[in-house]
Amino acid sequence: MSKGQILVVDDEAAQREILRTILGADGYRVESAGSVAEAVALSEATRFDLVLTDLRMPGEDGMSLIQRLTRDDPPTLVILMTAYGSMDSAERALGQGAFDYLTKPLNREDLLHTVSRAFERIRLIEENRLLRRQLEERFRVEGLVGSHYRLQEVFAKIHKVSNSTSTVLITGETGTGKELIARAIHRNSPRKDRPFVAVSCAAIPDSLIESELFGHERGSFTGAIGRHQGLFEGADRSTLFLDEVAELSVNMQAKVLRALQERTIRRVGGREDIKVDVRILAATNKDLETEVRRGAFREDLYYRLNVVTITVPPLRERSTDIPQLAEYFVARVCREGGRPPLPITTEAMRLLTRYPWPGNVRQLEAVLQRAALLSDGKRIDIADLPIEVRFSTLPQEEPQAPPAASAGGTRYLLVPQGINLEEVERDFILQAMQQSGGVVAKAAKLLGLSYRTLQYRLEKYHIRRDGGGENAGAEGSPQPTAVDGPQTEQEPEVRKGGMA
Repeated sequence: MSKGQILVVDDEAAQREILRTILGADGYRVESAGSVAEAVALSEATRFDLVLTDLRMPGEDGMSLIQRLTRDDPPTLVILMTAYGSMDSAERALGQGAFDYLTKPLNREDLLHTVSRAFERIRLIEENRLLRRQLEERFRVEGLVGSHYRLQEVFAKIHKVSNSTSTVLITGETGTGKELIARAIHRNSPRKDRPFVAVSCAAIPDSLIESELFGHERGSFTGAIGRHQGLFEGADRSTLFLDEVAELSVNMQAKVLRALQERTIRRVGGREDIKVDVRILAATNKDLETEVRRGAFREDLYYRLNVVTITVPPLRERSTDIPQLAEYFVARVCREGGRPPLPITTEAMRLLTRYPWPGNVRQLEAVLQRAALLSDGKRIDIADLPIEVRFSTLPQEEPQAPPAASAGGTRYLLVPQGINLEEVERDFILQAMQQSGGVVAKAAKLLGLSYRTLQYRLEKYHIRRDGGGENAGAEGSPQPTAVDGPQTEQEPEVRKGGMA
């Protein structure tokens, strides 16, 4: 694998040949041009990492080339070659965006050292650019944790496919960690020294996805004020992860298929094909065979992607890994917060292992992060878990009729089949208010609700702060009274991100 691709621009053929020989011997791929016009034509067809250009040439000079190339996204690095007597122009070139300059006659060691520094800058630019993208799309699952045999099969496949250049299709439900699998493949591949490039095909509008993947030329559409490098070019000699690939339109599927088959792409508004060396990893939470039968996914692209398939099991099918995952997530939250590790009680862990986790590992991580933040600082117990986790397993744990509630005691809820959902919600609120001694803030924490939302629910169901209600008038219980304030139902406050 070469160190990178360089374009040498000089009107003297002998000088071009000398530079080609020196740089080629040091491991670079080198092309040359005898004029700015020729250099522009070559750079439109091929992505060069670095351009070495002479300052004085017939027609347009090196300065105009610098101005053109530094408008690209990301900008192409340029090293100016100039005679000793043109130092003022060299300094002006640095102000225009040139990386550095070399004085003629060139010294071999100075040349190689300056080029090496330029490629170090290119590497940093690429890493910073991709880091910003990754931070914007926040990678949510931090580690592959578990010893279940289904997960061990995934590990074995990662090991087998990492050293190849084969396309890999990663399937699994939302939140199972498909991107994490893709990153693991890249980290263990010969391309690991190049940045991993990821894109969610569902997160980009159809009108922009082609430009995002393949780039565009200046003026190709309204707002295209400069050349833009697409993700395929950005992933040259590296790995491109196409997440939610089934969300691509059929038209875009055809263009991705061509890029995979021909190993070339064409920018929007461009006329030349650009060669790229990209390994594709794709992921989907849909059954692509079903999508093919529906006509929503191209059969030829499916077979092109489905060279090797890795299926990530949902969390409910490897529930024996939940204790290990739970401890991992809690330990990480405590470490990041500078707190000592929190143990998880046996009762809370039992609930965690019995819950079906429709959101998979991502949901488990969010639940444990919340529990660690809201716990009493000593342990994570049942009360720290959200209501859906506690509720889903209680019928399994309490098959007998529940004991009557005692003052200040715990009332276990067994939900009869066919019960109305509002009755269930009302019973849970009554239970929480009894356990909290009528303290609304504490009851809201037990239920995983905001203070304002619980206030609304108390009014809706006419529940008093002592835990009584309209139907709380059983023998020995206080008779119901109206809740302070209006009894009319009103919608809770709506804020960004959902209900208050």
